[in-house]
Amino acid sequence: MPKEWILNGANMRWGLTRKNKVGPVAEHIRKCAPKTVEEWEQYYYSNVYDREHLEQLGRTLFIKITEICQAEIESITEQDCIDFLINLVISRTFDGYKSEIQTIYGRLEKELGVKILPAPDEWDRGYNVDFYIDVKGSYVGLQIKPAGFAYITQIINELEFQKGTHEKFTKKYGGKVFYIISIAEGKNKIIHNPQIIPEIQKEIKRLSKN
Repeated sequence: MPKEWILNGANMRWGLTRKNKVGPVAEHIRKCAPKTVEEWEQYYYSNVYDREHLEQLGRTLFIKITEICQAEIESITEQDCIDFLINLVISRTFDGYKSEIQTIYGRLEKELGVKILPAPDEWDRGYNVDFYIDVKGSYVGLQIKPAGFAYITQIINELEFQKGTHEKFTKKYGGKVFYIISIAEGKNKIIHNPQIIPEIQKEIKRLSKN
């Protein structure tokens, strides 16, 4: 729905439905506990803001879109679009990759005291392994998943489907495969499941004895 996409983007940009504009609606609806949308509408207009207030916010949104957004859109050139796509796919992807290495991989290498190596492409496709640790000719597999909190459950479910390929990796290369979830905390990236680190250390120790 293109129209809704534009409305939602502009609304988020100018914050027209933030608490300071429309009140703490989540708190109010719990307090109201309405059984119908009509009941909630009546409560809101009576206890938070009246309809005229929301209509005025809508008029403000219309001005923002038709005057500011339209002017900005008209100023965009074909070259702007080309540069944006190239920058997004090449530069920003590389920056994100380097950041990931410096934080997640760097932290793992420091805490484990070993070198972490990128896995061959066929390992990614066949075993769902992104990186590995060489322990006296046996390999420990690592799969690192960047994610927001909202996707952690989905990623954990995905792990269940990948257990078969991880077991094949273990059978062929001797070491287990460990799933590491990377999440953003402010501007930093952290390991969401740090309890995995001592498990990797234990596996390295086991393989070192062989």
